[in-house]
Amino acid sequence: MFGIVILVVLVLAVLWLVGQFNGLVGLRNQVQNAWAQIDVQLKRRADLIPNLVNTVKGVMKFEQDTLEKVMNARARAMSATTVADRGAAENEVSQGLGRLLAVMENYPELKSNQNALQLQEELSATENKIGFARQFYNDIVMKFNTSQQVFPTNIIAGMFNFKTADLLQVAEADRVVPTVNLSTTA
Repeated sequence: MFGIVILVVLVLAVLWLVGQFNGLVGLRNQVQNAWAQIDVQLKRRADLIPNLVNTVKGVMKFEQDTLEKVMNARARAMSATTVADRGAAENEVSQGLGRLLAVMENYPELKSNQNALQLQEELSATENKIGFARQFYNDIVMKFNTSQQVFPTNIIAGMFNFKTADLLQVAEADRVVPTVNLSTTA
């Protein structure tokens, strides 16, 4: 009788261990899938950028520095290898695109150019998709990391060498609140 109780306890312990391990594997795979979804949107944006730059290049002769910064940021983003590096590089791309789109507002001929308007609209929609995908990624990373840190799953995570995933974060330079001055006096 005592042997059967011990056998039942061991079987239950093994089943629990397998369940916890499988849960961690499932969360890790969700993190990888979430990153892949971001990557798809980032690739879409990266493909749109050269088209936008080529569309506005002739009109924005005096803004070559802005165009070069956007293209250089895109190149850095495409060559980044880690999630943290890619996130930082993509933040540079977002900043550069924001400046480019703001500068484009100063060119009336671009406001009437259907290609430029369509590319702006596609970039805007893609930026929204990237934002939602980043939010989902961070949510699933939080679940995955929390699962690895709580007892007793932390023991299983340590035994099987699970590593925490990196959150996508805003760069320190982007945390500065801009100053807006709406006064009409100089």
